[in-house]
Amino acid sequence: MKLQQLHYVLAIVEHGNHLSAAAQALHTSQPGISRQLQLLEAELGFEIFSRSRNRIEGLTPPGELVVEIAKRIMSDVAAISALKADLAAADEGTLTIATTHTQANYVLPKVIGPFVADFPKVQVILKQGDPEGICALVDAGEADIAIGTDTLHSFPALISLPCFAMPRTVVAPAGHPVLDGEELTLARIARYPIITYDSRFSGHRKVRTAFERAGLEPKVVLSAIDAGVCKTYVKLGLGLAILAKITFDPEEDTGLRAIDADHLFESSTTYLKLRHNAYLRPYLLEFIRRFAPHLTPEVVRATLRERRQVSS
Repeated sequence: MKLQQLHYVLAIVEHGNHLSAAAQALHTSQPGISRQLQLLEAELGFEIFSRSRNRIEGLTPPGELVVEIAKRIMSDVAAISALKADLAAADEGTLTIATTHTQANYVLPKVIGPFVADFPKVQVILKQGDPEGICALVDAGEADIAIGTDTLHSFPALISLPCFAMPRTVVAPAGHPVLDGEELTLARIARYPIITYDSRFSGHRKVRTAFERAGLEPKVVLSAIDAGVCKTYVKLGLGLAILAKITFDPEEDTGLRAIDADHLFESSTTYLKLRHNAYLRPYLLEFIRRFAPHLTPEVVRATLRERRQVSS
């Protein structure tokens, strides 16, 4: 068995089970990949891919296990390569962060600015997406860490480190009736059109759950993945926005007002997620500590050790 063969298997999966696309991406020949795949299956004694008329249709059940293990192996190989680079330059390299729009716009600037100043030889790359998508990037080895809220689907290869809670606020145009000083309730909010996060985000689900438990059906007129977009449409008078409290700045959001609503809606939790078998570069550990001070290098390493012991 060769690492190259496992690399080919993962490439086939990543390219929709198309040998030709995998070969093109790897700058090799389709017959070459096909031959190596046949050799690997012959050595294992079972088929990794199911076929119909010599066309790959998908993974067999044993093949799914092979892919899962192959991902771990390739991740470990990448970690060894990273270790070699780190020994040569501990404070030099790339830090790829997969994160949501809320974190990228309202939380990370306060961390990344000073970090870049202190680590000028580290290139920071931000990849934005929804909570599921950013975890998938880390799972695939395309990002070092993911920063976002909880997901509907699990990612067994990742560990989740809770960072902080994100309470909610109701954002309204200045002079809106909901701002008249009367106690803020779900029933009062439900009188007006609602603007909130896209259904892929935990904020949307938690808002929906709160209204459902109260027996109310709010009129959601618009949803978006970016709090800034939501606030734009509040200014246009489309409705009230229910957003994370950190997204509202009284100085920046002129013409808008915000009311605390953490007593009405469950807070979301921001998590930092990384592969359980990842090699943690020194500057990555320092970034994590700056983002969530309670996640010291000792705490992160201990969490990884515990996870590896459970997995072994």
